[in-house]
Amino acid sequence: MGQSGHIDFTSFSHLTFDCYGTLIDWESGILEAVGGVLARHGLIVPEEQILRLYAAFEAEIEAGPYRKYRDVLRGVMHGFGLELGFEPDEGDLEELPTSVGRWPAFSDSSGALERLASRYKLVILSNIDDALFVESRKVLGVQFDDVITAQQIGSYKPAARNFEHALERLGVAKARVLHVAQSLYHDHAPAKRLGFTTAWVNRPSRCPGVGVAPASDVVPDVEVENMAALADLCGL
Repeated sequence: MGQSGHIDFTSFSHLTFDCYGTLIDWESGILEAVGGVLARHGLIVPEEQILRLYAAFEAEIEAGPYRKYRDVLRGVMHGFGLELGFEPDEGDLEELPTSVGRWPAFSDSSGALERLASRYKLVILSNIDDALFVESRKVLGVQFDDVITAQQIGSYKPAARNFEHALERLGVAKARVLHVAQSLYHDHAPAKRLGFTTAWVNRPSRCPGVGVAPASDVVPDVEVENMAALADLCGL
């Protein structure tokens, strides 16, 4: 069950969403892609270890000079090679980028988004490339009012710039925006520092506590177990 505290959900005009981990089941997608590459190299690695390595490699690359997410994903696979002792070929390096369009939506995502769209403007704010998100948009099957990607901004969350850019682009006060995300590190920590209200979609994870992200001690304003529970809290 979600805990709403004293939030007035009617006060928001826009909901901004992280996508991967929140709406799209990236753990399953990552494991299929990385696991397949590792298997071709004769490696069997526990799922939690794969995801924790992914999180570490991704965060390290994104903290440096901006690179398109496609290149970040190639770098992540290169990191697996260095860590586990194999040399990824071109097919291995392209496996994660080409897999993004196959990453499944959580079963509750599309229906809940349709319910939320009856009251709010729905906006994606994601660490992704434009072209890669086009494929995920097809999987979700929902029309968003705006899509703001790291590629458009030239930086990755948890950079404050991504959230500031979203406010400027939407032309709305932060008090009118509820940011909805799974990752405490990428989303809730920077959003809360900037004064946003945030809703944590705390989905079950193979990495208990934080999911596919570094740890963070931020406290979101509301916690729900899935998107359907958020729509319920909003009375929709």
